[in-house]
Amino acid sequence: MTADKRHTQTGSTLKRRPRFNPKRGPRPSVLARANRTVAWGASLVIAAFLLIVTVNALVH
Repeated sequence: MTADKRHTQTGSTLKRRPRFNPKRGPRPSVLARANRTVAWGASLVIAAFLLIVTVNALVH
């Protein structure tokens, strides 16, 4: 009977996806730190792009 519930390609039982529990979700401090990191990285990329454009305009 357990063979009927197995996946046909792998031959092993499928793992169940855990349900989302809002109490165990990421804390606001973790999200704030992630947002700061993303904003810092994006500003670094923009500054590097503007620097390249400026240097390219001065050279040509």
